Amino acid sequence: MITGATITLLLAVVGGVADAVMTHAQSEQVWRELRYGAQRGDPANAPVCTWLFVPGTKPLANAPEGFPVRADMGRARSDGAPVERTVERNDTVYLVRTQLRADGRVVQAVFDMRFQLADRRHLWYALGVAELVGLVAAAATGIVLGRVSVGPLAEALARQRRFVADASHELRTPITQVYARAQLLSRRAAAEELPAAHRDGLDRLVGSVGRLGGVLDDLLLSASLQADPARPAERRAVDLAALARSVVAEEVERTDDARLSVTVAGPPYPVFVDGVESALRRAVGELLSNAISHTPAGGRIDIVLTRAAGTVGLTVTDTGAGFDPAEAERLFERFHRGDSGGRYGLGLALLREVLTAHGGTVTATGSPGRGARFAVELPESASPPARAAAAEAVGAGVRGAG
Repeated sequence: MITGATITLLLAVVGGVADAVMTHAQSEQVWRELRYGAQRGDPANAPVCTWLFVPGTKPLANAPEGFPVRADMGRARSDGAPVERTVERNDTVYLVRTQLRADGRVVQAVFDMRFQLADRRHLWYALGVAELVGLVAAAATGIVLGRVSVGPLAEALARQRRFVADASHELRTPITQVYARAQLLSRRAAAEELPAAHRDGLDRLVGSVGRLGGVLDDLLLSASLQADPARPAERRAVDLAALARSVVAEEVERTDDARLSVTVAGPPYPVFVDGVESALRRAVGELLSNAISHTPAGGRIDIVLTRAAGTVGLTVTDTGAGFDPAEAERLFERFHRGDSGGRYGLGLALLREVLTAHGGTVTATGSPGRGARFAVELPESASPPARAAAAEAVGAGVRGAG
């Protein structure tokens, strides 16, 4: 498409310049011949495409209709100055010069531009053919290059994505096992009152293996989104408000340990979006985890859900260290490290991938020392479940939990 637009633009510029040059050259040449004919030409033997009209002299048989222009002849006689004009008539253009000769006769010279206009049309026709040939050649070249170079590159990228997905999938099981055994050893170490250094080492091992498992989950989700962003078989209406509250509940131990106050506010009814629940859960979880990681003890995190004009909004605001506003977009780059030293890993980059795949957006605002705010917007579900039924199901879940 870009190549075609470039060819079209180039030929349009070339055609415009060539047409302007040709028009100017033709006009100059015709006017020179017309002035000479009006001054010295023989009315009975005028050049090709030229007619000379003289009062009292019968025009040639092939003279164009509507000439001479008698008003110009009267003006030239009274003023003594030549009169030049362009006349569009009979599906062509005529150049007309009327002047008073030295012998006292008024002569009007008329030139038919029919052939010059045809030359200009032929120029544009030739340029159109050249453009068509250029577009066909560009398309053929693109196909050949696609097969020769782009095709293997695309295949290499596809193999890379498959490798990431396969490796992450194969590693997840043993890492899950290592994580479970590390947790068991950590609990035994605490029960058997091993030295504090040993217990701390096991705790750090549990944390490291857990983070490694999270990275693998991110890689798997990223690979699956790139391979099939829509994942239509798994899409359904998801209550984003209930999902956000569930994510907060899952992180309650972490927030309690950090003495963080977390609130969730929103409409009193379910707020539905269409999507893959596991991916959306990962996205909301990343927003909350990011806020927890960058908010000091005793801080506050507010999650607010809104619904308006077919759009569902979710904002996560914290009272943490914040960031330089100039870094707002760079936060979503993989493994970006901010000026404050905070590292963001795959999480926020994957978050944007997830939301983009769901037709949504995410923006970040903040300032150093004044916290950060991440705002998510997603299209509201086009066919949400009946809100009454959903509310009843939520109420039943609460009664069951009680």
